[in-house]
Amino acid sequence: MFRRILLALDGDDSGPVATSFTIALARSSRAAVQVVHVNEYLAGGRGPTSESEAEAVGVVARAMADLEEAGVPAAGATYRTATFDVPAAICELAEQCRADVIVLGSRRRRFGSFLRRSMRDRVTRRTQLPVLLSPAPLEVGRSGRALETVPAFPDLAPCDPDRAVDRER
Repeated sequence: MFRRILLALDGDDSGPVATSFTIALARSSRAAVQVVHVNEYLAGGRGPTSESEAEAVGVVARAMADLEEAGVPAAGATYRTATFDVPAAICELAEQCRADVIVLGSRRRRFGSFLRRSMRDRVTRRTQLPVLLSPAPLEVGRSGRALETVPAFPDLAPCDPDRAVDRER
């Protein structure tokens, strides 16, 4: 189905989940993966970036190690650009490496997130390629409450094998 996959990562919790998702996708279609991390300039397109160069390279290196361990052919790169140019940089790299699909990490919605466009929306508007979102990482509650054990069907009696009904006729 896909021969070249572009995996765009940022430095948050969605990276390992997106990498695992991409490994499964690449294995099923025997595809090669191009990993990219775009490091954003903090102020107006120049100056310091949101991550150091070592941190940015580390994001790509971790994904590359997971892909190589899974036997998926992969290459990686980091780029620096202004915050508003990140979607354009991802789409441009997808064109350069002739990707068939772009995979992005996903985040759980936060209050107020509906007021701003997501990275997925901004990338989708700039490319004709399919854009896939990996599942969002699971969040574990911090309240310390334990999950209660609830029977699946409390009103039903346990199954009696002697009273089993043969449904095949």
